[in-house]
Amino acid sequence: MAKPRAPAPLPSKEQILAFVAEQDHRVSKRDIARAFRIKGDQRVLLKAMLKELDASGLLARRGREVAAPGRLPPVAVVEIAAVDLDGELYAHPLKWEGDGPPPRILMVPEATGQAAPGPGERMLVRLHRLDSGLYEGRVIRRIDVRPKAVLGIFQRVGGDGRIVPTDRRARGEFTVARTDAGAARSGELVLGEIMGGSALGPQRARITRCLGHLDEPGTVSLIAIHTHGIPVDFSQSALAEAAACRPAPLSGREDLRAVPLVTIDGADARDFDDAVFAEPDPDPANPGGHHAIVAIADVAYFVRPGGALDRAAYGRGNSVYFPDRAVHMLPEALAADLCSLKPDQERACLAVHLWLDADGRKRRHRFARALMRSAARLTYAAVEAARTGDSPLGHHLATYVLAPLWSAYAALKRAREGRQPLDLDLPEKEVVIGTDGRIERIAPRPRLESHKLIEEFMIAANVAAAEELERLRQPCLYRVHDQPALAKTEALRVFLEGLGYRLPKGPALKPAFFNRVLVDAATTANAELVNMVILRSQAQAQYTPANIGHFGLNLRRYCHFTSPIRRYADLLVHRALVAGLGLGAGALPEEAGADFVAAGEHLSATEQRAVAAERDATDRYLALFMAERAGASFRGRVSGVTRFGLFVTLDETGASGLVPVRTLGREYFQHDEAGHALVGQETGRAFRLGDRVSVRLVAADTVTGGLRFEMESVEETGAIIKPSQPRPGRRPIRRRR
Repeated sequence: MAKPRAPAPLPSKEQILAFVAEQDHRVSKRDIARAFRIKGDQRVLLKAMLKELDASGLLARRGREVAAPGRLPPVAVVEIAAVDLDGELYAHPLKWEGDGPPPRILMVPEATGQAAPGPGERMLVRLHRLDSGLYEGRVIRRIDVRPKAVLGIFQRVGGDGRIVPTDRRARGEFTVARTDAGAARSGELVLGEIMGGSALGPQRARITRCLGHLDEPGTVSLIAIHTHGIPVDFSQSALAEAAACRPAPLSGREDLRAVPLVTIDGADARDFDDAVFAEPDPDPANPGGHHAIVAIADVAYFVRPGGALDRAAYGRGNSVYFPDRAVHMLPEALAADLCSLKPDQERACLAVHLWLDADGRKRRHRFARALMRSAARLTYAAVEAARTGDSPLGHHLATYVLAPLWSAYAALKRAREGRQPLDLDLPEKEVVIGTDGRIERIAPRPRLESHKLIEEFMIAANVAAAEELERLRQPCLYRVHDQPALAKTEALRVFLEGLGYRLPKGPALKPAFFNRVLVDAATTANAELVNMVILRSQAQAQYTPANIGHFGLNLRRYCHFTSPIRRYADLLVHRALVAGLGLGAGALPEEAGADFVAAGEHLSATEQRAVAAERDATDRYLALFMAERAGASFRGRVSGVTRFGLFVTLDETGASGLVPVRTLGREYFQHDEAGHALVGQETGRAFRLGDRVSVRLVAADTVTGGLRFEMESVEETGAIIKPSQPRPGRRPIRRRR
């Protein structure tokens, strides 16, 4: 009888990593054990080794499976992201655990006769990695994730009707039977329940809610709210919790009611969650220094972990702001009252005392739960006027409250200049809504020194919070901003060299390197373009318990502490401070740290959802504003270059629209991705990112918010670019006649 085979020696970590990297798919612990003949008690040791490798970031785990980071498995669920003019489909994986953006997936056309999938559709695919790093995807089966509802404009067609979706990604219209139309009027924004339909014909829908005519005030933001799934209604239990809240007593709190703290916000601000104060530091050991206080609404006192109010706030993640309304993270009873630092009202706050030296460097800090009374609700414009000596404010406020704030800001500004954070200058446009709810004007958003004053005070408070939580060893959601990906910075370096600017090579880039380029370009015609391409090269800021620092601000530790009324991440920071410092009710539960990874992912996603909804609403307002000017000519700049055309942003309004590639000329145009250009294969004629152009508005789609332009002339362009050969397997872009 043969003896049982003895288990082989336990492999090293290097051997495990090598084995996993060689596989084209994710492998389980059982696969690794089988490959290395690991049995019995050695399985416990293997499990411990895999856990260590996972913690070090050398393996990417999902459940019981592991894979080398940065690669896709052979089979995955993907979502169609784009369809170019040649009909080629690009997708992205639904789940990605590598560094940087996920790889692009070029879909192989199906041979089943089915209609081609559109953006947003999902499917299970088999993946093959190409030498270029691109993946090729072959469909195994489609996944039915069609929405159960549609938002669109209702139009009467004879006795029946149809819904034209407001979502640009939607494919086709929906028919509505007369009996399913209810009281909907033609041209009205409606919500419809999708009822299905034949495989080849249009789908049917039943109208469930009428939201008003497209031209009526407020309809535009309603479209953005419904399109992006922004939660609007609070549960009755959450509203009841908010209604039951009462002002916090002074007991157990520091009394700051006599300190002239002031709030400084925009004229249209809807909530006031931060107040500031500064005075010269009386300590003779700190000549020229300042004592400052940043006081933040104590939301943690009212919103307790695990309650209905807490669940509602977490689900929303953050407030969302539109030109005509705000969708608050908290009910009005808190957001606009008990948690809002209104003037002459006693309010609970979590305050940080900051002691700064003459050059703005923090010497020490101290956190305290307090009770305050705001001395004034000030606007940025009024504070700016006080700086220039043309103040509409009283002498006492301007001299004894604002003058020390400006003095402390001057010190913080010196510290900022020494730190050298990334200093981008990108002008913004703001949609101004009149009292009748309609667009009054579209104007540049002012960038005042008073804005920067508040920014520097808030940054100083956020840094102090991150340092305090690290000292206390409390779980924390850091606000992190990774270094730009090496591939992006290399492409940026090549592009900037073409404009005559030098960006150093190598992975160890610093914000100061980008700032030198920005300074060199500041007084040239390339200033806006250089700011734009540097911004696009940057990573996206996120929330995570793993601190990697904030590249853009050039800070080693940073978290969000200053806006708990409108950001749940800040509320978590407040709870962690309360728990770590033993400051009373509203602390984090002891086990909460285990959920911080999931919380960071969720809150990063809700932030991106809010940004997309706000941008969507602005685009639709701009389309409404531009609709009456169809046929007019405008000056602008090429702000995006794609395979299917050029995006142009207008100087006058900041509105962006598409110039389709088929309208650029009769020759073939190839997309030079690295050079941000469309290049004619016959003449070498190039349209590049940043070109100054004149365009004619052909159409403004008020339903989807899209604008379409025709190119009239190029005022500034780069030199003729020699066309390169198309990549294997790719067809050149062709003008469609």
